[in-house]
Amino acid sequence: MTTSAAAPTRSFSSVPDLRRPRALAFDVFGTVVDWHGGVSREAADMALRHGVSGDWSLFARDWRAGYPLAMDRVRRGELPWTHIDTLHRMILDGVVGRHGLAVLGEADRHQLNHAWHRLPAWPDAVAGLTRLKRDFPVTTLSNGNFSLLVDMARNAGLPWDAIVSAELFGHYKPDPETYLGCARLLDVAPGELMLVASHPSDLRAARSNGLMTAYVKRPFEEGPGTVLPHVDAGEFDFVADDFLHLADQLGVE
Repeated sequence: MTTSAAAPTRSFSSVPDLRRPRALAFDVFGTVVDWHGGVSREAADMALRHGVSGDWSLFARDWRAGYPLAMDRVRRGELPWTHIDTLHRMILDGVVGRHGLAVLGEADRHQLNHAWHRLPAWPDAVAGLTRLKRDFPVTTLSNGNFSLLVDMARNAGLPWDAIVSAELFGHYKPDPETYLGCARLLDVAPGELMLVASHPSDLRAARSNGLMTAYVKRPFEEGPGTVLPHVDAGEFDFVADDFLHLADQLGVE
């Protein structure tokens, strides 16, 4: 059952018949880390060094908008398997001209492209993950490439038990191979693995492959004024305001 604002917080001790997952897998970009804040700040710093003014919040959203389109090209076979760092660079080279950053040379573009490796965690993320891992294995299930996720974890202090990247499967979410592959690596049945994400489309794909689902609200994912996506009542197993709220609902002390 999904909780709502009007419903009391549920926990496994108060709802003994609720299925308990054996492991938690987390989407990362937007769910665990603040891509908009991190990218827009690094772009603003880079632009300042070059004397360029602009709307760096818009730049971050423009860059991010190319991400699903580029992955779809891989998923359709228009591109061979290409990891996210390379896709991010392709998108960056396509958007810099629209934001006055065509002046950036190779070294600066490389540095800016690696802003995705240095994204800051949401304020609740480290404490929430640390608490959740008392009762559950916690892993990424991200389209980010392996080296990106390792750098991000080290930079932001993310306490993962494991890092699972789409790169391990040669498939991007929402391909079934990613969700089922994560369950296989953790040696749990799909129904024993719960995906935690702030993107309903990711959760719906996970649910269609038998996973449990937890939707976590991130009202500032795209910066101030972000409009949260529509989620139907009861659509996901859990709905939480942040990771600490999710831990409350899962009965983690």
